[in-house]
Amino acid sequence: MSTAATSEHDPELSAQTLRTLERASGNISTSSLAAMEQRLPWFQRLPASQRAGVLLVTQTGVSNFVSWLRDPAQGVKLTAQAFNTAPRDLANWVSLRRTVELVRIAIDVFEQRLPEFAADTQERDRLVKAVLRYGREIAFAAATSYATAAEARGAWDARLEALVVDGVVRGDAEEALLSRASALGWDPGVEATVLVGNPASEEPPKVVFDVRSRAARVGRPVLLGVQGSRLVVVLGGPLDEATDRQVLEKMAGAFGTGPVVAGPTMTSLAEAHRSASDALNGLRAVVAWPAAPRPVRSGDLLPERALAGDPEAERQLIERIVLPLVESGGSLRETVESFLEVGGVLGACAKALFVHPNTVRYRLRRVTELTGRNPTDPRDAHVLRIALAVGRLARSRGLW
Repeated sequence: MSTAATSEHDPELSAQTLRTLERASGNISTSSLAAMEQRLPWFQRLPASQRAGVLLVTQTGVSNFVSWLRDPAQGVKLTAQAFNTAPRDLANWVSLRRTVELVRIAIDVFEQRLPEFAADTQERDRLVKAVLRYGREIAFAAATSYATAAEARGAWDARLEALVVDGVVRGDAEEALLSRASALGWDPGVEATVLVGNPASEEPPKVVFDVRSRAARVGRPVLLGVQGSRLVVVLGGPLDEATDRQVLEKMAGAFGTGPVVAGPTMTSLAEAHRSASDALNGLRAVVAWPAAPRPVRSGDLLPERALAGDPEAERQLIERIVLPLVESGGSLRETVESFLEVGGVLGACAKALFVHPNTVRYRLRRVTELTGRNPTDPRDAHVLRIALAVGRLARSRGLW
């Protein structure tokens, strides 16, 4: 308290009045609690242990009020002590708004009861003014207490979130991962997509704000972690053809310069490590495709990932492209190989295969239907060429 605040207490209250207040502190605390129960329906529903915690704070506050009257300079210290005596999880039981309601009722009881302890009118006025100043100190102490609890809880949540994201990247045991994620309010059954790229800032709070604000705008839950020079984001919710590009582009805006790679959307957080693995492998390989969109799906980087030695990409190329062509029978694989070898010239391909150009057109359409890749598109042609090369290498090793 300042010197000006101290001077407001002069002349001091009589020793007899202070002793009377000390003896009555327990009764005032009980009256405050009774008023809370009468005026606040939600307070009546609290378990006995939680009401006892509120009573403890109230008793300490009343007791410290007398000490504060003797030495106003100790006001901040004493009011803070009132909340330090409370159970550590009091902030979880009672919100800050409700705490303000409790403080208001306690101050009302103070104002009603204190005049009866004054020796004269002058002391009565002095007590009324003092309780108003003390109530202000209590309010500030409550706000400080809740702010400190929120900071501690935020720091703990940030550490726990970093552990969850790290567990997704490393593929930790499912039970431990889901338990930690549930503590953060994550629905374990919601779909999960992992995005990786460069953080937009070297300041973690700014990175967290940017990611969370964008996730809130698209209405998706999110987990994130900065791991060295990369930002890993786990985005919740389904991504279909209608929403995929739009949502991912908005989330990519939270990343810094450079490529952003999104892994496949998995059915739950327990499977998200597969999305993270594909996304990270794609991030390492995306440099081989300078024209890659931002963001780019890891499944669109299969040729680059295969060239970088990613066995998962090789497996997917064989399963999605090579095997459908082989199992279709006929000469689809031969046709697409010939078409690519002659540089995509339809007439030259037909001549090399001794067939009519319309036959080549039909076969290429069948290739597109089976693989989802159009041989006449430059990018798809590149994917088909790499897939066929990977398939030949795997076949030579007896892998299929």
